[in-house]
Amino acid sequence: MSANISALAIRRPIPVIVLFFVLTVLGILSFNRLPINADPNVNFPVVTVTVTQSGTSPDELENSVTRRIEDAVAGMANVRHITSTISEGQSVTSVEFALETDSDRAVNDVRNAVSQIRSELPQSIDSPIVDRMDVEGGAILYYALNSPNLDQTELAYFIDNEITRALLATQGVQQVTRLGGEKREIRVLLDPASLNSYGLTAVQVHNIIAQTNANIAGGRAILSEQEQSIRVLASSKSLEALKELSIAISGGRRVKLSQIADIIDSHAEVRSKARLNGKEVLAFNVSRTRGSSDTVVANGVQNAIKSLNEQHADINISEIYSLVDNTKENYNVAISTLVEGAFLTVLIVFLFLRSWRATLVAAISLPLSILPAFAVMDMLGYTLNSISLLALTLVVGILVDDAIVEIENIERHLSLGKRPYKAALDASDAIGFAVIAISLTIVAVFMPVSFISGAVGQYFSQFGVTVSVAVLASLLVARLATPLLATYILAPHAHKESIERESSIKKAYVKVLEMALKFRKTSLMVGVLLFILSLMLVPLLPTGFVPKADIGSSQINITLPPSSTLAQTDARFRELDKLIREHEEVSHVFMSAGGDETNKGWLLVRLKPHNERSISQKEFEDRLGGELAKFADMRFSFSNEYSQRDISIMLSGNDPATLKETAIRLKAQMREVKGVANPQINAPLAKTELQVSLLANEAAKRGVTPQAVGDLLRIATVGDTGGTSARFNLLDRQIPIRVTLKEDARNDIEILRSLRVDSTDGSVVSLNTVATLSYGEGLSSIERFDRERRISVDADLVSGYTIGGVLGEINALEVMKNLPAGVKVPEYGDAEYMNEMFEQFGLTMGFGVMMVFVVLVLLFKDFLQPLTILVAMPLSIGGAIAGLLAYKAALDLAAVIGILMLMGIVTKNSILLVDFVIEKRAGGMARLEALINSGKERARPIIMTTIAMVAGMLPAVFASGSGAAFRAPMAVAVICGLIASTLLSLVFVPVVYSLMDDFKNFLLPRLARLTSVTKEDKER
Repeated sequence: MSANISALAIRRPIPVIVLFFVLTVLGILSFNRLPINADPNVNFPVVTVTVTQSGTSPDELENSVTRRIEDAVAGMANVRHITSTISEGQSVTSVEFALETDSDRAVNDVRNAVSQIRSELPQSIDSPIVDRMDVEGGAILYYALNSPNLDQTELAYFIDNEITRALLATQGVQQVTRLGGEKREIRVLLDPASLNSYGLTAVQVHNIIAQTNANIAGGRAILSEQEQSIRVLASSKSLEALKELSIAISGGRRVKLSQIADIIDSHAEVRSKARLNGKEVLAFNVSRTRGSSDTVVANGVQNAIKSLNEQHADINISEIYSLVDNTKENYNVAISTLVEGAFLTVLIVFLFLRSWRATLVAAISLPLSILPAFAVMDMLGYTLNSISLLALTLVVGILVDDAIVEIENIERHLSLGKRPYKAALDASDAIGFAVIAISLTIVAVFMPVSFISGAVGQYFSQFGVTVSVAVLASLLVARLATPLLATYILAPHAHKESIERESSIKKAYVKVLEMALKFRKTSLMVGVLLFILSLMLVPLLPTGFVPKADIGSSQINITLPPSSTLAQTDARFRELDKLIREHEEVSHVFMSAGGDETNKGWLLVRLKPHNERSISQKEFEDRLGGELAKFADMRFSFSNEYSQRDISIMLSGNDPATLKETAIRLKAQMREVKGVANPQINAPLAKTELQVSLLANEAAKRGVTPQAVGDLLRIATVGDTGGTSARFNLLDRQIPIRVTLKEDARNDIEILRSLRVDSTDGSVVSLNTVATLSYGEGLSSIERFDRERRISVDADLVSGYTIGGVLGEINALEVMKNLPAGVKVPEYGDAEYMNEMFEQFGLTMGFGVMMVFVVLVLLFKDFLQPLTILVAMPLSIGGAIAGLLAYKAALDLAAVIGILMLMGIVTKNSILLVDFVIEKRAGGMARLEALINSGKERARPIIMTTIAMVAGMLPAVFASGSGAAFRAPMAVAVICGLIASTLLSLVFVPVVYSLMDDFKNFLLPRLARLTSVTKEDKER
């Protein structure tokens, strides 16, 4: 059948030419259409439930809200983990579902579960917000603004209005987030002395302004035979009008608002600051929508920013950092690596065959094999990302492999004096079975990768499909295009190579082969010993999850003591900025301090390009970490490219005190583990707070409720700009009106004690008569995991160490072996994903080997000789492990993918040898002679294809860029394993073939006798 296909292509070239013309055009069009992203599009079904209740402490929210929500969703199908974070006034519960769960269905199910328990939750909470968490989210672009003519409030409005509106109109932009600056507000700053003298409370003033400063709908009426809307217009037209607002007080008197408060047009209280290289700026970041292209979104945003800069000459918008630069760099490096690999592969063909015509055939075959893969990727909705490009980069040497085998065989037939037409027909007929077997075994290994489950499968499903499609395309090229091209391009004359050195090498090889076949048992024992030694090398390899990438930027999360003010946090950040910029590797530093919690913030350190610095990102972080550790009152951590710490050991249980004690012991023991840097306990810190305790009898007697006291202090200190608050109407927007005490007054505990509070009978009483105010401590936040309290001990990984090796040492610590009762160490994060990775790839590798065996059994119609072909697999392990050890790599995701790829391609040598032996013996040649002749004749194409594949993957080892840490170990594993397998299989495969043949000859007569007995029994 294979011969007929090739013969048909040679005899009827037009359909073949049309087919590959169409595939080439589709491939080029698809390549230009494919989005370019950093990673594959993933879908992790995670649903968040956010509940807010202003001013409520974390422990109160935990009991009244969080636990009930967790219990409601815990019984749902496919729930994997439940994680809750509770801070003052807010509870956020994240529900992580199994990966096969539909995200939209998960959102609806969680929303229904929360709705069913809404009556059990406090009535004073805001409506729960149920939303899907987008794992692909996260900012990809950062920009800073400055202007000589606009203040920060005006710049904040410019970001919120002009920039946000322009960028959200750009295709692919999901969100624009402002960093620094505050919105414009009308501030009503109450004078507490005036309030008390007039017998007013802050809540009363707030309510009066909200009720009287509004335009209210009044229904409709038909007047003068026309329907008219009725509106009550009471909103102040100007700031002066608001100052004149009249407020009723006791005794039928009235007082103007300006008599009890200062009214200013200002901005909200500054709770965050952004700085670029120490200079205060306003900034914003841009996030893309799920499934959109990083580069397309970045280009659209850059064009929109350019237009805004042209329209507003007095405002300068400059780019701080672009994550898309890494995406573009990886793409460019991958494409250049692909091209370099293709060039080296074609060069190897020329060096071996010494024919520009044969080289031209191989050069044409390569793009014909790659381009159809782009068309299939486009149809399946894939992107050009780190994984799919990695697959193409590493498969480039394999793609031309089938064509090389075909070309080499055609060249051999030409050397016998045949014309190109006849040589192409005979050679393609002779080699067709082996070419099909080689390609199908590779596909049999890689297709199961597409069905890997778990988090790893989300990223690597594209890998298996891309490799399989490209290999199948190369098979199509080898069986159709290559024989056709050879017919019309190769010269009609003998092409002999007789290089003395090659002849000497071949003679030496034949002698070794003859010796191995003479002493088969000894040779077999040597092979088994080599395999055992290979397995003994495996424990020497450290284990890991994902290699640390050098993305050229470091994000540092900073936490100061919980009661730190924004001014204190900003001062520390300026100190850190100065320290960091003293490093010559640093290009610039952007920092964002404060926000919801003024004691926290983060710094984004942009490093110089790879070729302008002498150390890696990880080495820089190790050096900087030692300097940051000198600040005793500060927690810091470096986030990896997934915004997580390198090491995170989670402890969970229901006894917070035991958890904390265990965490302290674990942190102390982790300090002694090599490879661990900056271990820190990620636990809620105690925060000083002003606690108000009602005097029960006095409060009840005077009709003062806790709610009234809470409302008073909330309005007095932070104000309220919610939906029921007043708004100041401008032509283009509404500005909130915030009522608070003056700043010096709201920070004075004696003044707070003297404030008036509303009672249920309409009178007002002094707060100090019904309550006491004192300082105390409370938790700043609470972390929960799977409905239990959690504490984690996080740390950074020292350069040169791997997560697997370090976790092994941590798990061997005394505290981990003797955990207190009730304390557990749930598997989560990188540790969970790493174990899942090894489990999934172990199953995939086993299934792949089984599929290879099935394919070979079907092709060879034999059960024993396919086992001979599989001998190449264990022979390659030693080379792969030795290569990884020499490269100082770990047995991580990259290495596992490389070994998996190796399993698919090493069978090539065995197939070529075994197929040729079977062909020789079918022609009447004796077994020993057939084995030796097959070794002689197949050594050259085997070595040539191996060197071509190695050359195709070699650029991946030396390529730079942020993806180098992932590409290089994978390529090293394949290259070293392939070389080892090639050298060993040329000797051991013939030996195993002869032993299997003897076993077959021993077995067949006995099976025949059993069969004959069965027939006789049947006749009886």
